[in-house]
Amino acid sequence: MTKHGLDVQLEIYARGMALDHGTYEWPITADEWAARARERLPDGPWWYLEGGAGLESTMRANREAFDRWRIRTRLLRDVENRDLGVTLFGRALPAPFLLGPVGVQSILHPDAELASARAAAAFGVPFVLSTVSSVPLEQVAIAMGEAPRWFQLYPGRDPEIITSLIQRAERAGYGALVVTVDTTMLGWRAHDLKNAYLPFLQGQGLANYLTDPVFRSRLSRAPEEDMAAAIQHFLAVYVNPGFTWEDLERIRAQTRLPLLVKGITHPEDVRHAFHLGADAVIVSNHGGRQVDGGVAALDALVEVREALGPDVTLLMDSGVRCAADVVKALALGARAVLFGRPYVYALAVGGEQGVRRFIQHSLAELDLQMALAGLRCVGEIDRSCVMAAR
Repeated sequence: MTKHGLDVQLEIYARGMALDHGTYEWPITADEWAARARERLPDGPWWYLEGGAGLESTMRANREAFDRWRIRTRLLRDVENRDLGVTLFGRALPAPFLLGPVGVQSILHPDAELASARAAAAFGVPFVLSTVSSVPLEQVAIAMGEAPRWFQLYPGRDPEIITSLIQRAERAGYGALVVTVDTTMLGWRAHDLKNAYLPFLQGQGLANYLTDPVFRSRLSRAPEEDMAAAIQHFLAVYVNPGFTWEDLERIRAQTRLPLLVKGITHPEDVRHAFHLGADAVIVSNHGGRQVDGGVAALDALVEVREALGPDVTLLMDSGVRCAADVVKALALGARAVLFGRPYVYALAVGGEQGVRRFIQHSLAELDLQMALAGLRCVGEIDRSCVMAAR
């Protein structure tokens, strides 16, 4: 059972007082996690994680959008008993947030996705595994046991590899398929270009491809014998600028898993995704990593919810940093949110234990944030809970 925020607060105070230096050893805020991660990471991995597209104005817009909304606190309500739980696709979850797909986690910590997955499983928080993970999806599934997990799919050029990945995810017990549609090519990422750093060129993040029978069948020599050729073939099939709605419809027909379309910000695109059979849409701009000067994800969420009404299932990511952000996103139409950079900062700082602390802190902060705003459960969060800043 998730501890209440007050219990976690008291544990942190007691732990800090018990240490020689008298302060708690783990970061508390996203900015502190980021600062500690920066101390540990070389320029290449750090900027691959932290950088955005172009002048990074979309990244800034994501944060500015949250600042344009304020939570309307209601007091003198009985909030003694609180419930952070939500239900998604028939499964009860402990909180309205997930660990979103972040690829190539081996550049941040040697335990890579296994550390993040185990930490998520310890709390029952869903972990969304990236196509370009450093650990094969089957190994991540074993590490998570019966805990909830989703598989994120980059729909590359080879449809048979796509089919193979989907089938592998189904067999490994992933509970949903997240098709990311905003990364048919990589954005212009100035830091990565300056550092000449792309981890795929070093053979990192390719675990799901190197273990895939269809991908391997495309190679004249096994990756173990000729990694350079395997990397070149990955680069040839990973991106797919010709991906269309018809291709998405074919993916929908291949699986009975709940299908989420990730990376859409325009209401008409969201409408079309649902028309083709999507079960949910993740309103997202890829954390500002793809299109510079783009619309903020939270602004898009507001527009999409107003256009499509209350019944469709929307999630969102991009710019979510703290419990207040979670409450604002839920109030403005999201069913749940996905954390991205913040939890992998924690991975870089402390591996599995770091991610565990991040999740524990996030649950505690959300519990307190809701209670102090007069909210007893997630179901009470609606548009009346926020107002536009003046």
